Amino acid sequence: MARNIIFEDGTQIAAVATDPASPASGDPVLIGQIPGVALITEAADGLTTIKTDGVATLSVKGTSGSNAAIAAGDILYYVTANTPKLSVTTSGVRFGYALEAVTSGATATIRVKIGY
Repeated sequence: MARNIIFEDGTQIAAVATDPASPASGDPVLIGQIPGVALITEAADGLTTIKTDGVATLSVKGTSGSNAAIAAGDILYYVTANTPKLSVTTSGVRFGYALEAVTSGATATIRVKIGY
């Protein structure tokens, strides 16, 4: 194996999170355009270890408006200005896939396939 390979799979990485500024364990997180879920609360050195694949239960909002309900298999996006961060609003960073439904205007904790 090449000596410059740091992580074989690269599905867990530690870096400074772009959003949120100080993530807690279990939060959806962005490191630039890389989506993931924080495995630890941000460390004293400012690094957060995130998981960039797998399935997590996360808070998702079916944004108000027409055709905004979420169905299993829909692409979810991370929108920094929203609470919760995940929805079908395409102006954000692609985060993963909904594995359960959320009705329009509702917020629910559902299973989300991280990554793409």
